[in-house]
Amino acid sequence: MFMNKEVQSQSRNYTVPLITITLLFFMWGFITCMNDILIPYLKQLFKLTFFESMLVQFCFFGAYFIGSLVYFLISISKGDPINKVGYKKGILFGIVLAAFGCILFYPAATFSYYPLFLGALFILGLGFTVLQITANAYVSLLGSEESASSRLNMTQAFNAFGTTIAPVLGGHLIFELFSEPDGTFSAVATRIPYLIFAAILLLVGLLISRVKLPSFQMETEETLQGWGALKFNHLKFGVFTMFCYVGGEVAVGSFIISFLEETMKFNEAISKNYLSLYWGGAMIGRFLGAISLNQSMSQAKKAVFMLGAATLVFLVIFSIVNLSFAQISFFLVFILLNFAAFFVGKAAPARTLSIFAAINVILLISTMVNHGEMAMYSVLGIGIFNSIMFSNIYTLAISGLGKYTSQGSSLVVMAILGGAIVPILQGYLADQFGVQQSFIIPVFCYLVILIFGAYCTKFLGHVESTEAKSGH
Repeated sequence: MFMNKEVQSQSRNYTVPLITITLLFFMWGFITCMNDILIPYLKQLFKLTFFESMLVQFCFFGAYFIGSLVYFLISISKGDPINKVGYKKGILFGIVLAAFGCILFYPAATFSYYPLFLGALFILGLGFTVLQITANAYVSLLGSEESASSRLNMTQAFNAFGTTIAPVLGGHLIFELFSEPDGTFSAVATRIPYLIFAAILLLVGLLISRVKLPSFQMETEETLQGWGALKFNHLKFGVFTMFCYVGGEVAVGSFIISFLEETMKFNEAISKNYLSLYWGGAMIGRFLGAISLNQSMSQAKKAVFMLGAATLVFLVIFSIVNLSFAQISFFLVFILLNFAAFFVGKAAPARTLSIFAAINVILLISTMVNHGEMAMYSVLGIGIFNSIMFSNIYTLAISGLGKYTSQGSSLVVMAILGGAIVPILQGYLADQFGVQQSFIIPVFCYLVILIFGAYCTKFLGHVESTEAKSGH
C-alpha cells in the first residue's frame, strides 16, 4: 500500500500536480501520433513495402517492451527503482531520454538513412516507456482508487488532444511546409519539426522540475523482490489485453492514410485531416469517460456535463481540421452512440470496456465488408470507442496490487509491445491481400478486450476485497 510522505489532508493540492502532468500527457500524445505521419512519408521516401514501413511502429513500440522488461527484471532482483528514486525523478529522466530521441532525427534526416530513423524512434520509445511506467501510475495514486479510472481518463483526454492536433500540424510541417518546393518528399523535412519537439519536451521537464509534486512510497521498508505481481490473475490477463489494445489501436491508426488512399483516392494532405478525426474521437470519448466514470456525480448532472464537453470538443476538432461541416457531420452519429454506450455501461469501467470493444468489432467488420464512405465512416468511428480503453485496462489490471503497483505497472507497459507486433502482422496481410482485408487482425484484438472486460466485471470485485483483507 502506498502513502504520501506529506499529510493526507493535503490531497486538495493534487490539482496542481495533475495539471502539470497533463501537459506532459499532451506532448507525448502529439509525438506518438507523429508516427502515423512518418509511416506514409518514409514509405514513399524510401520506396518501402507496407511491412517495411511498419518497422516504424515496431521499433518505437518495441522499445516499450525492452524498457519495461529491463525495469521489471531490476524490480524483481534489486527492488522497485521508482520507489527508490521517486516518481518525479523517473518522469524527468523519461522526458530527457525522449528529447534525445527527437534530436537524433537530425542526423537521420541529414544522412537520409532509414535505419537511423528507426534508431531515433527506438530511443524516443524508451523515453516514453519510462513516462508510461511513472506518469500513469502516478496519476492513479493522486487520489482514491475508486476515482483512478476517471482521473486517468482526464489526463488521457489531453494525451488524445495531442494526437488530434498531430496529424494536421505535423502533416502540414512534413508534407507541406518543409517539403521540397515541387512538392516531392525530402528526408530533411523531419529535422526542424523534431528539434522543436525536443525543445518543447525539455521546457515541460523544466516546468515539472520546478513544481512541488507529492511523493509516494511504501509504508514498509522491505525491498520488493521476486515475482509478486504475477500472483494476480487479473494483472496477467490485463497485460495480454493491453498488448491487444495498443496493437489494435496503433494498427488501425497506422493504416488510415493508406486505407483512404486506396478506397477514397485521397492524397496525404486530405487524409491527414480524417486521421485527425480518428484521434479526435478518442479525445471526445476520454473527456466523456472522465465524467461518466466519476462516481460522485448524479446521472442527470453527468448527462449535462457530457453534452457540454462533447459539443465543445467537437467544435475544437472542427476548428482544427480542414474539412467542411458536411464532411465532418457524420461524426455526430458516433458521439450519440458513444453517449448511449456510456449510460448502458453505468459508470462501471469493466462493463463499459466490454461494450466499447463490442462496438469496435462491429465497426471493423463494417470496414472490411463495405466500400466508399460507409467503410471510411466505420474505420474513423473506431477512435471514439478506443477512448477509455487504455485507462480502463490499465487501472483494472493494477487494481488491488498495493505494494506491487509499480511492478505491475511495468508489466502492463511492457505489453505496449502490441503496438510493435500487431501493425507488422497487419502490414504483412496488407501486402498479401490488400489493406481493407488486413483489418481482420484488429478484430481479434478487440475480441480479447471484450472478454477481459467481462472477466473483470465478474471477478475483479472479489479480487479487490481479497486484497483489502490481506493488507496490500
